[in-house]
Amino acid sequence: MSTAHPHAHRSNDAPPDEAIKPPSAYNNFHLDEAIATGNTGMCMCQGEFESMKALNAVLSTIAPYVYAWGKYLHEEAYFMIADFREVGEQPPDPVQFTTRLAKLHKNSHSPTGKFGFHTTTCRGTITQATNLWEESWAELYKKQLQHMFDMDIEKHGHWPEFERLIDITLSKVIPRILNPLQSEGRSIKPCLLHGDCWDENTATDMETGEPFIRDAGSFYGHNEYEVGNWRAPRHLLSSKVYMKNYKRNFEVSEPEDDWDGRNLLYSLRFNVGAAILIPGCNQREAVYEDMKELIKTYCREDWIDFEKSTMVSDRVMVAGGDQDGPEDGEEEEEEEEEEEIDVHMK
Repeated sequence: MSTAHPHAHRSNDAPPDEAIKPPSAYNNFHLDEAIATGNTGMCMCQGEFESMKALNAVLSTIAPYVYAWGKYLHEEAYFMIADFREVGEQPPDPVQFTTRLAKLHKNSHSPTGKFGFHTTTCRGTITQATNLWEESWAELYKKQLQHMFDMDIEKHGHWPEFERLIDITLSKVIPRILNPLQSEGRSIKPCLLHGDCWDENTATDMETGEPFIRDAGSFYGHNEYEVGNWRAPRHLLSSKVYMKNYKRNFEVSEPEDDWDGRNLLYSLRFNVGAAILIPGCNQREAVYEDMKELIKTYCREDWIDFEKSTMVSDRVMVAGGDQDGPEDGEEEEEEEEEEEIDVHMK
């Protein structure tokens, strides 16, 4: 915007406005306005404003520059004003994009040295548990994932088997997979994350040709969390070329053998969010299967117990629907099947 405003450097004894000669021309600049309503409207605008401001403080032009956010005077709606950037190719070139993203992660520094953020941010219209600080990444991620599962159950209702898998994932899988990142001399740095880095939130700037990110819900976390959203085949970013190039720019954390397990664990948060935000999608069922895979791989005894309890539950349901009771020989067959299951599990 031009600084040659008609009131610029105006003295106190200047004549009335009518006597001021207006400038012959103003430079043009384009703004983008985001508007949010509903229960999370304020959080959405404030959270994105703080996220974009933090991103640009680390790496200039990685995200649209933000100017302000606020509330409309006469209605329950909120706004955020930012630079307009014309969207080109989505997602951007894998080499250029992953280079910039890794640079953002490497150059960022948590103001507290901990994992978290100074305000609540959102993913779409749902809040994220970001407004807290934790020295342990495993502890922060546990709270964030618990928050997502709580919202999912509130929206979709109870599912006992699903909720049992949740309990095992939170109490057993997370410590098993994430605690080693910060134990036995190993450490990870809290990196500033976009927080919802998928196809539509990445783009090539049509004017400059550089990759940029938008619609952020940031916090400081493990850099590998950022690419957890790339695991889902529904995203173009799931193409192996993006993950391969990101790893070239940011080495896999130790223990390296747990990388795929961490990636699957991180994908849960994004997929639970999709289940909440997208009516009729099958992501809740996908999360159910992914938790089973994690438990089977990393918590074998809990997996065996879960399998046994599920089989018993199924049989109780079948028996409850059989008013005549089991026929002769059925009980013996069931006992034999249970013995076979025990042998197989061992």
